[in-house]
Order: sequence, then C-alpha cells, then structure tokens
Amino acid sequence: MEKLTDKIAALPDEASYISLEFFPPKTQIGFSNLQTRLERMSAALRPLFITVTWGAGGCTSSRSLELAEICQRQLGLTTCLHLTCTNMKRQLVNQALEEAKVLGVRNILALRGDPPREQEYGLGNGTDEEEDSNEEFTWAIDLVKYIRRVHGDYFCIGIAAYPEGHSDLSHPVDQAPVHDLPYLIDKTKAGADFIMTQLFYDSTAYTRFEKTLREHESGVFKTIPIIPGLMPIQSYDIVKRTTKLSHVKLPPELLQRLETIKGDDEAVKRVGVDAICEIVESIKAVKAPCPRGFHFFTLNLEKAVTEIVERCHLFPPDSEDSAISDLEPTINGVNGDISHNRTFSASSTSAAAQLTTNSHRSSSPSPLAVPTISSGSNPLLREATWDDYPNGRFGDARSPAFNPPLTYSPTSLTVAPAQALSLWGTPITSAEVKKLFISHLTTHKPPQLPWSESATLSPETALIKDQLTALNERKGYWTIASQPAVDGLPSTHPIHGWGPPGGFVFQKAFVEFFVPTSTFHSNLRPHLQSLHTRGEISYYAVTASGVFESSEPPSAVHAVTWGSFKGKEIATATMVDEVSFRAWGEEAFDIWSEWGRCIGEMARQLRQGDERKERMRVCRAFLERMRSELVLVNVIGHGYRDGGRLWEVLMEG
Repeated sequence: MEKLTDKIAALPDEASYISLEFFPPKTQIGFSNLQTRLERMSAALRPLFITVTWGAGGCTSSRSLELAEICQRQLGLTTCLHLTCTNMKRQLVNQALEEAKVLGVRNILALRGDPPREQEYGLGNGTDEEEDSNEEFTWAIDLVKYIRRVHGDYFCIGIAAYPEGHSDLSHPVDQAPVHDLPYLIDKTKAGADFIMTQLFYDSTAYTRFEKTLREHESGVFKTIPIIPGLMPIQSYDIVKRTTKLSHVKLPPELLQRLETIKGDDEAVKRVGVDAICEIVESIKAVKAPCPRGFHFFTLNLEKAVTEIVERCHLFPPDSEDSAISDLEPTINGVNGDISHNRTFSASSTSAAAQLTTNSHRSSSPSPLAVPTISSGSNPLLREATWDDYPNGRFGDARSPAFNPPLTYSPTSLTVAPAQALSLWGTPITSAEVKKLFISHLTTHKPPQLPWSESATLSPETALIKDQLTALNERKGYWTIASQPAVDGLPSTHPIHGWGPPGGFVFQKAFVEFFVPTSTFHSNLRPHLQSLHTRGEISYYAVTASGVFESSEPPSAVHAVTWGSFKGKEIATATMVDEVSFRAWGEEAFDIWSEWGRCIGEMARQLRQGDERKERMRVCRAFLERMRSELVLVNVIGHGYRDGGRLWEVLMEG
C-alpha cells in the first residue's frame, strides 16, 4: 500500500526507474493471458509501479478495478489507477475511490478525459441533451481538489502534462505548452504529487518543456517528479493514428525512416526501438532534482519495451539475476494472430502480419536473458511474444493487446463534437444516412464516417469502390469494413503488400455492413444461408442487444489475410471469428450513441428557441433508434482466387 512518491524518494538521486501502463482487455481470455504477461514483465523488468487505464477503449470501470486488484493484491505491484472525470457524477467518483481504498490502491492519476459512453457509467440513454451533464467535474483540477478535500493525503495524486501543448481539436491551430502553464500550475497547487506527460517523439520538445517547468518563477515544479511518457512504435499505422488522436508531432527524420519501411512491421519496430532509445538517452543526460523515471505506454505488449529497457540500462540495480525465464507462461487459446480491419478506410498495410511464430506449444523454459527484438528461436520467447504485431484496429481476441486504446479517451469516435457536426450534419432519416455512406465512397465527402479510423479512403478500398457503392445504393447495406481478394501478390506490392520483401500475400474478400433488422430476416438471411450451403461464404451477424447468429460453429476461425515469407511459418495477419466479431459489434453499435452524444453536446451550446437545437434533439433520438433497429453483418467470400465473386453473389439476393 505504498505511495509511488515515497518509493521514488527512497531511490538514490542518480537512479533511474520505469513504470508501465496496462489497459483491461475486452475479452475474458485476453484478460487471463494478460495476468501471465504481467507476471513475466514484472519479474523481468522490475517496474517501480504500474498504471491501469480507466474505462479506456470501451471497457467498463469494473474491469479497470479488476485489473488493479490483480496488480495490487495478487502480484504485489504498486498500482496507480487512472480516473477520468468528464461526465462522471460525484457518486461514481466516490465509489471508484472507495473501491481503490479497499484494494489497497493509494495512487490516482487524475485526468479530464473525454465523455464516456453513457451506458458504461450509468448515464442512461436519454435523448435529452441536458441529462448527461456532469454535476461538478469539468476539468482535472476539479477532481484533484475533490480528492484532496474528501480524502486528505491518503492518495498520491498525479496529473497529466503535454510537452507539445494540449488541444481538444483534431487540427490544432494554436497548440503550445505555454498556453497550458497556468492550468498546470493550478493543478499542481491544488494537490498534485507527480506529473506524467503525454507521449511524444520529439526529445527536444520534451527537454525544453521540462526546463521551462523546473525554472518557472512559481517554483511549484522545482522538485516534483516529472515522468516522461513513452509509447514504443508497434506499427506504422498505429503510430500514425496515435499521433493524430493525441496531436503529437512525428519529427520529419523519424517519419521519413518509417515511411520507407511502413509495410514491414519487424523493420518498423526496430526503427521504433532505436528512436525511443535515443529519446531515453537524451533525457537521461539532463540533470534532474530527483531520480529519473520513464513511463511506458505498453499497449499490453512486452517485446519492444523489454528491448528498450535493456538497451538503455533501466533495470533496477538488483535485477540482474531476474529473467523472463523465471516464469513459465501459459497462453490460453489456439494458433493464430487475429486482426480485424474494421473500416473501409483501412489499408492493407494496417493488416501487416505478425512475423514471429504462431505456435503456442507448451515447453520447458531454458535460461534466457532479456529478449532481443529479433529473437524468435527460444520457445519461451515465442510464447511471450506471439501477438507482438497488433496491426489494424483489432488484434487477436485471445491476446492481452486486443483492441488497444490509443488515447485516454473512453470513446471510439476519432473526432471532436464540433467536427462530428461539420462532417456528418444532423441526419433524421435513413435516406440521409444512406446518402452519407454513398457520398463518402463516391466523392469522399465526408472524408470519413464515424466508424472510420482515418480521414481518407485507402488505395485498396478504391479498387472495390464501385462494388461497395452498389451495395449501399441498391441493396441498402451500409458498409463499414471491407477488403478485396488477393491471390499471391508480392509482399512489396504498392497497395496490397505487407511484411518483409520476398514474400507473397493472400486475401479473401470480406465486407461488413449495417442492415435493417427487417431486411436481414426477410431477405438477407435466407440468401446468406443458401450461399453458405453452396460453400460460397460464411457470415456473422449481431444486434445491439447482443442477439447473435452465424453460419459457423463457435470454434471456427477464418483466415482472411495471410502471407508466406522466407524462413518463417505462414503468417496470418487478419482473421474473423465469433469472439472478435462480438467484441467489435459492441463497439460498432456504441458509436451510434457516441455520434448522438456529440450532437447533444453541440445542442447544449445553442440558446433555447434556436431551430437548430430542435433539429439536433430529433437527430440524437434518431441515431439512438438506428442503434436498436440495425443488424451488423460480416460476410466472408471463400473464393479468393475469383476476386469479384463475393460482390456478385451479394448482389444476387
């Protein structure tokens, strides 16, 4: 039950330490496998403390507390629990803090965060835009003050800082740390014990930021621990999306290095490790008034973090005898690396493969030092890093890294409310929604939809744009994810290629779409069942209430993207199965509600009597109704050697 500031103070002044961030996986099997990973990482890396995200990526607060309990009680790790306050009622904040006390958690990272999904915190699904306003927490400082007022010094409180400046906008015009300083000073004076920064890749920006704080005339930052936040680069697409959502700049020279190898995850990860090591060494060279810490946003992955910690000599002095081989892992599941490219804005490079092994055979551990990033021959290392390449929006549903949150936001929309209104307007009929989907495909206006991860259509999607448009226009299937069939193209292909040079890649066509429940039952389902009987397709379908059906048994796993590479086992980059589809289905339907919440937030800014306010009220009610009246369907075409077959048979019904 230690405060992390006490642990920092007990270290020698010249010492370095690390801390690790984890998020609660959305699936139970992923949660079980995370515990094994936590045991292995804590034994090998000896973090001073770990942090657990709060409701991020669509998980509920209960899963955050469950993970905190595992870390604090079962593994004996000093744990810091994230707590976001936007739209959090005082009763819910009190409950979270009391539960933290019961678990022995004495460290809280107080964040503002974005408004959470309504159903996750008991906020209701009401359409009145006034209903979900919070009672007294608007900014992180409100949460810091409240914790201090109610709990005194029981909790060690951390706050967030932004080395490159904070912005609520997706395209900040005037983003600079100097604008944040008054707020950071106030948060610190309100009772903060340490500062943890947002991720960054510009070491000069960070050292300049820390110097500004240490030398500030207020004196409040003179000795407070300032812990830089570092996110290892796991893939090109992940780092691009993360930096966009977090408004973080990639230095031009780093971006250039990544651009030339963006289709090869192993190469990207190596460059990423080099880049983070360079940042760590530059920060270590700056004199600090207290032991120097480094916080790693792990995304529940271990290999890159371990490589960085080893190369930068960040292990505690007494950890030389500790090794990953101290613990024998148990990986729950079967072979394969599942990735779910859910948006039709996703490119094939976002499905780049896991190029280590897909074997999870049980074996006795052999003596093993800290793993190097290119290693793969040791059986234990292979089990420790079987999911180390989490490309696309989703990884393997059995993986601890399944569906990683890339910001502290507990929502899935990648735009702010004002942008949502500007992009998608205020539709109040199905015809208006249908028009949005078709216009997105044909004119790129809007450039993205609520389910899109990027603001542009990928070159791969452009190849099947006509087929997708036909499904939307003539069949009324609102498509949100898809890919064309590919039969043995070179891994260096400019559109479909991924993985190291010299390989060959394959894809089955698939498409995912919303369809009215009535249409599904009367027309689509009988047609899909007929196609499945003929061996043409497999399908999955789910509603917002969780009613699920499929042509497949629960154990079925469908490879839809795979590759063959010299000296490696067949690499399966994208699979579709029941577990991952169900998990994504929950999020896909919740996006309808999040879209409505954005409209509600914009409506609150208008005066009573403004006709736009009434339109927004009707729009929010309509979007919530859509959520309950639709079925999400995924259809996989098995004839990957006949590229157009899936689209032909879908149009027949």
